Amino acid sequence: MLTVYVYSMQMGQGILGKKLLKGRGALSNPAGRFQTVDVEAFHDGWYVEESPDRVETTLTPERARSVISTNDSPDIRFEYSINPYRGCSHGCVYCYARPSHAYLGLSPGIDFETKLFYKPDAAKLLERELTAPSYVCKSIMLGANTDPYQPDEKRMGITRSILEVLARCRHPVSIVTKGALVLRDIDIFADLARDNLIGVSISIPTLDSETKRTLEPRAASPRARLRVLNELSRAGVPVGVLVSPIIPALTDHEIEQILESAVEMGARWASYALLRLPYEVKDLFREWLAEHHPQRAAHVMSLVQDIRGGRDNDPNFGARMRGMGPVAELIRSRFKMAHRRLGLDALERFRLDTTLFRRPGIAGAQMNLGF
Repeated sequence: MLTVYVYSMQMGQGILGKKLLKGRGALSNPAGRFQTVDVEAFHDGWYVEESPDRVETTLTPERARSVISTNDSPDIRFEYSINPYRGCSHGCVYCYARPSHAYLGLSPGIDFETKLFYKPDAAKLLERELTAPSYVCKSIMLGANTDPYQPDEKRMGITRSILEVLARCRHPVSIVTKGALVLRDIDIFADLARDNLIGVSISIPTLDSETKRTLEPRAASPRARLRVLNELSRAGVPVGVLVSPIIPALTDHEIEQILESAVEMGARWASYALLRLPYEVKDLFREWLAEHHPQRAAHVMSLVQDIRGGRDNDPNFGARMRGMGPVAELIRSRFKMAHRRLGLDALERFRLDTTLFRRPGIAGAQMNLGF
């Protein structure tokens, strides 16, 4: 990689080096792995420009040709997914989706949290794809890559427009989120729930507000997420909890407490995933540890490498979600014991109904006379 010692607004948005920004998870804006030019701060002894204390979020429309993505990974239980947004202003420093911004020529750091893309025609594209004679109905996952209920969804409404199409077609959908905004669509969820067409998982990696403040700066508070579980459950919507990511020596001591609290709020199932640090995320997470937990940073990373075969990350199917070795086995056993004690169902047993699906009508097409 060629390193150029110049100032660049495009590369750094006015940010050079590492800096703690209010409401942001990443401390830096490193170049993505596909970029051939890197930017590094260099002080020549003359004028020093002040770095901003905050970076505003921008939203850019993305003209997609389709919205349904397919997945064939053996350790992920869904085949179809929809991501209304690219990037996520929740700012979770551990987010495994951060490296996807590198494909756009942007940084997985601050750029991922501030330069967002949305799909304005998502509902129309979805309706067109569901109309295709070759389409086979299978549950669609919302929230597989970035959160469908991140803050800007409140005014954009992309996720709701997708749900409206799915509800009209009686199409099953699963949702994973850590945003309290999900309660806005409780009317659609209740309608789908009556036909076993929806399941909502709330991601809760910690119940400690201070840890959450730096780990997931713009996501809903732990208390708010428990309230979401409770209100959805009371409305008849099947809900579960995703304890993810579990971070050894930082949040792993909360496993049982999170599950107990979720069950009290109506959770019917639970799952978990260990911390993953693919590509640029490993360096961003190390920066975050050094800033917020300097005394235990080395210990945390030692345990992370223990469950990842001596590396920061293990991308192999079967191991990337649950890890390997004695530490991973201990976490697995603790989760399994608490899961059984609390009477939670296995997520794999939860199946949505695909038999009620009806293709959306095509304007101008001849109606079926029912003969």
